[in-house]
Amino acid sequence: MNLSIQARNMAVTPGITQRIERKTARMSKYLLSDTEMQIKMRKDKNDMRVVEITVPMGNNVILRSESSAQGNLFAAIDDALAKMERQIHRHRTKLSKRLREDAFAAEPEYIEEEESEGVQEVVRRKTFPVRPMSLEDAAIQMEMLEHSFFVFVNIDTNRINVLYQRKDGGLGLLEPEA
Repeated sequence: MNLSIQARNMAVTPGITQRIERKTARMSKYLLSDTEMQIKMRKDKNDMRVVEITVPMGNNVILRSESSAQGNLFAAIDDALAKMERQIHRHRTKLSKRLREDAFAAEPEYIEEEESEGVQEVVRRKTFPVRPMSLEDAAIQMEMLEHSFFVFVNIDTNRINVLYQRKDGGLGLLEPEA
């Protein structure tokens, strides 16, 4: 497994690198040797330490975890790595058997928007390819990414749908009409 460690507003010390390498050593037995694990760390304005981990798996599957801790980088690292390890276990066991090969998009693009006056500004734009998948596959992908919504092309209707997490814990589906 190849580690890529990046930091913003902070330095990556040898202690941080050693801790990450030690914690990820367990995960390497579940991943291919050429798998790239990207770890991005940042320090926010309120001394909040945020750690984001992204692991692109085979068949266009992307696993992602994020954690933050007030002033304690090691706690954020440990929590994000624990979340990633659970996702890898979940993916390697039940999910890899149920998902179609082309169900997931490639790495999304982020485009920063310029500020405009008078209108609420778009602070980030994300583009991604949308692949046809079943409702069940979309629900699984949304859960794996830990997002509250997921946009996909419904394989049954061949139309774009939005699956979202409801406040009552259930799932909602938005199906636009032409």
